[in-house]
Amino acid sequence: MNIDTQLTHLGRASAKSMQSVNPPITKTSTVVFPDLHSFESSKTKTVFENIRYGRYGTQITFELQQAMAKIECTETCIATASGMSAIVAVLSSYAELGKHILVSEGVYKSTKAFCETKLAKSGIEITFFNKNDHIENLITPETSLVYIEVPSSTNMQLLDIKSVCKAAHGKGIVVACDATWGTPIFFKPHLLGIDISIHSATKYINGHSDIILGLITGTDEKMMPVRDWCYRYGSYAASDSCWLALRGLRTLSIRMKQHQENAMIVANWLRSQPEVTNVIYPPFFTGIDLELWKTQFSGAAGPFKVELQPCQDHNFEQFINSLDLFSIGASYGGFSSVVTPTNQTKQESSINKKRIVRFHIGLENPYDLCDDIRKALQYLSI
Repeated sequence: MNIDTQLTHLGRASAKSMQSVNPPITKTSTVVFPDLHSFESSKTKTVFENIRYGRYGTQITFELQQAMAKIECTETCIATASGMSAIVAVLSSYAELGKHILVSEGVYKSTKAFCETKLAKSGIEITFFNKNDHIENLITPETSLVYIEVPSSTNMQLLDIKSVCKAAHGKGIVVACDATWGTPIFFKPHLLGIDISIHSATKYINGHSDIILGLITGTDEKMMPVRDWCYRYGSYAASDSCWLALRGLRTLSIRMKQHQENAMIVANWLRSQPEVTNVIYPPFFTGIDLELWKTQFSGAAGPFKVELQPCQDHNFEQFINSLDLFSIGASYGGFSSVVTPTNQTKQESSINKKRIVRFHIGLENPYDLCDDIRKALQYLSI
């Protein structure tokens, strides 16, 4: 079935028994059984049926996980407390003393910090690589995982995913990917060879900026260490968050199409403004980077980054503060537009300071958003 149809009908098995269009939420920590046989047999049930203890999940957890695995074109899914908890679970489950992990440059700053402060100090060697590196030359006998993020959070760098997977799989190494930016609508990581895909469902999947949630997908085999880690260390997703994410999935496709349409209008308009020196957005890439985007993604909703003309600190502050339709925040993927200054430091004021902001384009009218930015841009030259 087309993904639009799947999003409408998946994850509703328990709803039918309740004569409801939406599945019910079960709030419990303790799962009880009618007899000893039922309790013992629960130990042998599959991961999508193992309602044995609240930390493992309840029916709504499994409804969401089954739906996500299906639209991600893979076998299984784990819901966790946040996108970052999902990242930590994947990295930790493949990290052991003496092991080596390859991580693409420009990953989410908290991911980088976890690698450098926790894993590296625990005896795991971390090597960061970029798109120009040949990772087959960086793989060692101790390499246990290749972790990538496309596009990267800091510089929107793309990678040749098939080449990365080919090099890693040739040595029997698992490849994991933070796939939040593309969403299951515009990006199919498992079809490109990725073994484990991670989504911060806090963002586009939920779409309403009212939950924190992570989702991890992959094959049963590659996900087994991750599942064991999540069970052992209590990486648990609340039932309310799972219900809201499942609700968000229903409209994911139509929302992503509108986000993309709006983002393209605003990004194209920004390119023509004299106060803007560059719009960093995959559809605007050239050469091999554009080809990578076209062959690996079917669309681009955002967010994107904008490089502004150098200006004084007070001008930049006025620009940000005068935006009415853009909230100042650190996340993206919700229904409303957000601006994030990406280079705020305690440096001494300088007219030559590089100014970069990240725009998440929401579901407002895009021409209203352009007008809002136009009014704010005037403060950069005052």
